[in-house]
Amino acid sequence: MIRILLHGANGAMGRAVTDIVKETDGVQIVAGVDMNTESKAGFPVYGSLSEVTEEADVIVDFAVAAAVDSLLRFAEAKKLPLVLCTTGLTEAQLARVRDCAGHVAILRSANMSLGVNLLLKLVQDAAKVLASSGFDMEIVEKHHNRKLDAPSGTALALADSLNEAMGGAYHYTYDRHSRHEKRDPKEIGISAVRGGGIVGDHDVIFAGENEVVTISHSAYSRAVFAKGAVEAALFLVGKPAGLYSMADVIATR
Repeated sequence: MIRILLHGANGAMGRAVTDIVKETDGVQIVAGVDMNTESKAGFPVYGSLSEVTEEADVIVDFAVAAAVDSLLRFAEAKKLPLVLCTTGLTEAQLARVRDCAGHVAILRSANMSLGVNLLLKLVQDAAKVLASSGFDMEIVEKHHNRKLDAPSGTALALADSLNEAMGGAYHYTYDRHSRHEKRDPKEIGISAVRGGGIVGDHDVIFAGENEVVTISHSAYSRAVFAKGAVEAALFLVGKPAGLYSMADVIATR
């Protein structure tokens, strides 16, 4: 039985992970951590990592960026593998993640869904053909009105995939309201929409003079992210220290 410590247990994604675990053989949540310590799912929820006494095999994290520093210290001290799903991390935090991965196994992904991770590859193939032929590249992401970071981690991951395909020659533009100049052919525009209960939509637009190609992904339920996180946790247990991604999980399917 794989034992999960769920960080961010009472958030929307934490609850989704709890539901998926209930349907998954060979895995259980032994404890949770959340500012809201209400416990309705059959496992204790603590207000801080320092209060956790249960033994676990892996941590699954869907919390907030402000909590990641203490989470990394805890994972490193306990030598616990970590599935890190929180987005909006600073450059300093990302550097700390890489450093911590020298001591424990960490799987970090901007998006845990199988479809999005396939999308990351598809847009690279498209960029090599279309951007090389003069198409402009734009990303539009849409999320619910409670999401804290913008643009989304997935939008940034998509931009990085596009840029990687083009040899790193592009730069990112997040806001054009104060700009009064022609679009730079070497920019990737990233726009964020926040409203209602949108789970997550991402459009990668390749705009040419006479045609437009759009590659899209829409998530209709948080269950797709929760399922991916649980699969990642099962994959990560027993792995040596290092930085992993969902591509590593997909490769084992």
